[in-house]
Amino acid sequence: MAVGVIVSTGGGKQHPGKMTPFVFLTCLVASSGGLIFGYDIGISGGVTSMDSFLSRFFPSVYKQQMADSSTNQYCKFDSLLLTLFTSSLYVAALLSSFLASTAVPVYLSEMAPAFLRGTLNIGFQLMITVGILAANLINYGTASIKGGWGWRVSLGLAAVPALIITIGSLVLPDTPNSLIERGHDEEAKAMLSKIRGTEDIRAEYDDLVAASDEAKSVHHPWSNILQRKYRPQLTMAILIPCFQQLTGINVIMFYAPVLFKTIGFGSEASLASAVITGTVIVLGTFVSIATVDKLGRRALFLQGGTQMLISQLVVGTLIALKFGISGAATDVSKNYASIIVLFICFFVAAFAWSWGPLGWLVPSEIFPLEIRSAGQSINVSVNMFFTFFIAQVFLTALCHLKFGLFYVFAGWVAIMTAFIAFFLPETKSVPIEEMVLVWRKHWFWSKFISDEDVHVGNPEAADDRFKDA
Repeated sequence: MAVGVIVSTGGGKQHPGKMTPFVFLTCLVASSGGLIFGYDIGISGGVTSMDSFLSRFFPSVYKQQMADSSTNQYCKFDSLLLTLFTSSLYVAALLSSFLASTAVPVYLSEMAPAFLRGTLNIGFQLMITVGILAANLINYGTASIKGGWGWRVSLGLAAVPALIITIGSLVLPDTPNSLIERGHDEEAKAMLSKIRGTEDIRAEYDDLVAASDEAKSVHHPWSNILQRKYRPQLTMAILIPCFQQLTGINVIMFYAPVLFKTIGFGSEASLASAVITGTVIVLGTFVSIATVDKLGRRALFLQGGTQMLISQLVVGTLIALKFGISGAATDVSKNYASIIVLFICFFVAAFAWSWGPLGWLVPSEIFPLEIRSAGQSINVSVNMFFTFFIAQVFLTALCHLKFGLFYVFAGWVAIMTAFIAFFLPETKSVPIEEMVLVWRKHWFWSKFISDEDVHVGNPEAADDRFKDA
C-alpha cells in the first residue's frame, strides 16, 4: 500500500476559456520583467572572470587566479569583497519585495486561464533564462575588447532590459482580480471576457467576487497569514524559494565562468562554457512550458530533483578525483573538463524544467486573495535572502569544503525532493480560488483546515476530484 500522498487528476471546476492573442501578448510583455533579473545573474559572474575587471577592482584576487596550478585551486577566487559585488544586487531586491510582492508571477497567474496557468507563468522563468544567456553571450563577446572596456559594456547594457520592462509596464492592463478589488466591476467583466475569449464568464466572475469579498474582510494580511488555516501556504512560501536556492543553481549561474576557470579552462573558454550552460537552461525551460500543464508540477519536481541529485554527486566526484583535498593539480585535459561541463549541463537542464520555473509558479498560484500580497512578499523575500546568502558564501565555502560543497548541495536536493513527494499536492488546472480544496484533502495539510474554512466550492464534492495514492 502506498503512503497517503494526495494525487490530483486535475481537480477543481473548469471555467470556460482559451488562449487568446491578447492574453498571450499580455503575459509575454509582463514576463519581460524576468529579463533584468536573469541579466544581472549572468553578467556579474562573467565580468568577475575578466582579467581587466579583476586587476582594476580586485587586484589580490587577480594575483591569486594568475598563480600556477600548484596552488590551491579551490581558493583562488576566495574574496569577501568579490562575492559582495555579486550578492549585493539582491539586498535591494530583498528590501523592495516587501513593497512590490513581486508582481510578475502573481500577475501572470491571475491573467492566465487555469488550464494554461503553468505554461504562461513559466514565461517569467523563460525570460530569466533568456536574460542569463544574453549576458553570457555579451560577456563572451566583450571579453576580447581591447583597453579593458569589455566589462564596462557588459554592465552598461543592463539598461536595455530595464528599458523594456519600464515601457512594458506602461501598456499592461489590470487583471480582473485587481479591478474587482478596486470596485470596477463592469471593467472587470469586460477584461475577464477579453482574456478568456468568451462571454460565458459568470461562474468564474462569481468566484472572483467571492474571493474579493473575503479578502476585503481581512484587514491585516501579515498577521492573518500566521493563522492555522494558512499553514500550508506559509510553509510553501518559505520552503520552496529556500529549496530553490539550495539546489546550488545560482552558484552555477553566478560563478559559471569562475568555476570553469577554477577547473582549468582559460578565460575565454570559461566564458564559452557559460554560454553553453546558458543555452541549456533556455532549452530546458521550453521543456517545462510544453509539459507542466500536461504532466503536472509534481512529476517535473520529482524527475528534476532526481537528475540534479545524480549530477551534483558526479560533478563533486570528478572534481575530487582531479584536485583532491589539496586543490593542486596538473593541467585538466580537454576531455576531462568536457565531462564535467556535460554533467553540469545535465544539472542545469533538470533545474530548468523543474525547480527553476516551478519555484516561481507554485507559490504564485496557491495563495487565496486575502493573503496573496503578504504570501508573495514572503516568497520573494526568502528567495532573495537565500540568493544573497549563497552567493556571498559560495567562494569561501568552496575554499573550505572543496569538492564536498557539491555533496552538500546534493544532500539538500535529496531533502527537497522528499519534501515534494510527501507534502506538495498537485495544483495543475485547479483555479486559484479553489486551491483551498487541494489542501483540505491532503493527507497532512487537512488537519490544519476545517470545512468552515472552505468558502468556495463544495468540500464534500472535492472527494470526487482527489484520491489517495
